[in-house]
Amino acid sequence: MLALITEAVDDRSARGIAAAVGRLVSAGDLPAGARLPTVRDVARSLGVSPTTVSEAWRSLTRAGAIQTRGRSGSFVATPVAPRQSWRFTQMGASPPGRLDLSTGIPDHDLLPDLSDALKRIGDGRLTTSYLDEPVLPALETVLRDRWPYPAERLTVVDGALDALDRIIGAVVRFGDRVVVENPAFPPLLDLLQTVGATVIGVPIDDAGMRPDKLHGVLAEFPTAAVFLQPRAHNPAGVSMTPDRAAALAAILAEFPDVVAVEDDHAGDIATAAPVSLGRQLPGRTVHVASFSKSHGPDLRLAAIGGPAGIVTAVADRRLLGPGWSSRLLQGVLLDLLTDPAAGVQVAAARDAYAERRAALLTRLRERGVTATAADGINLWMAVDDQQIALVSLAARGIAVAPGAPFCVTPLASDHVRVTAGLVADGFDDLADALASAAILDSRGSGVRARPHPRGLR
Repeated sequence: MLALITEAVDDRSARGIAAAVGRLVSAGDLPAGARLPTVRDVARSLGVSPTTVSEAWRSLTRAGAIQTRGRSGSFVATPVAPRQSWRFTQMGASPPGRLDLSTGIPDHDLLPDLSDALKRIGDGRLTTSYLDEPVLPALETVLRDRWPYPAERLTVVDGALDALDRIIGAVVRFGDRVVVENPAFPPLLDLLQTVGATVIGVPIDDAGMRPDKLHGVLAEFPTAAVFLQPRAHNPAGVSMTPDRAAALAAILAEFPDVVAVEDDHAGDIATAAPVSLGRQLPGRTVHVASFSKSHGPDLRLAAIGGPAGIVTAVADRRLLGPGWSSRLLQGVLLDLLTDPAAGVQVAAARDAYAERRAALLTRLRERGVTATAADGINLWMAVDDQQIALVSLAARGIAVAPGAPFCVTPLASDHVRVTAGLVADGFDDLADALASAAILDSRGSGVRARPHPRGLR
């Protein structure tokens, strides 16, 4: 193998060595699982310093071509098994219905009106150079005033998922272990799969991720990052309490190499007050604030704030792609965040979502159905059999999202996610249909009431 590598290298820089070995891996000449020669042996054979070979090996490790196993040496990485399908696509597995509650999107009628904001933008001359700062200065001032802790740097990207994608690119490498809540948001799990991360799910309760379980995982496994939803957890609707955030931060303080990433996707429609581990760990917390559900999905805007090293890496990488998020849209968002009338509309939406969640949740509990919907726009409902529930509801013209794609590891019972925020009336009829689908009698047919264990599992 040493002779094969030596013969393939024609450029003896670190980049050239990495490229040559990468080509050998791609061609199958270096098979998966094969142990590579030591850095010193390769350096001696090529007539370069061990530092040069070490740099090449680091590049190959970042690219996922090889894996280093400490004193055991470096090995050609085993290719990631082809995915069966994205979890994200499975969320829409239910047949389309007359009442589609599978989407997890806000009610369009509760979004603030953009008409006046668009008029006030004027002629839209907000960009003078491709090298302008990525965030409008006035918008950055407003964002910093709203931020749950002092962030070293802020930038704006194209929505919460774009933010998560770019943060993952900055902090997670092939083979890294990362911790997420179980259940978790399926697109996050898809994004972590694409970079070859090993995902570990930690259970939640009604105050957020369980500290004891998180400590157990971090004590056992070297971990790169912990991903959290601080408010209106999707799908369970849980919002993290300040005490829970402090407890989680205290645990992370014991593990200085772990980064906390917070996805505050619900934003201003969340009933709970903003909370963040950044209040205790500002140097290791990256917070994402999205405005899609509160101010409009088509704004496609979310802010990232946190340690300068991570946020700068995200902003610099974007210069090789979109460069910046539309400053026209940033101008609209700035107007909405500072317009009292828009603030009133968002507050009214927040109250309406809370009323809708409570109305549906109360009726389901009256029918013996276990469900949670403490915050946000979703309701997480336990069912005896996911597939039967989906089919039963589809027959009634109702679509909901299956629970399986949300789960890193299976829960004690099947679940479905219902976008309760889209339900403005007809709560009794909908609750009847959901209860009938959720609870089966001994013959496998739906019944309307049977005691069911309560609580998150």
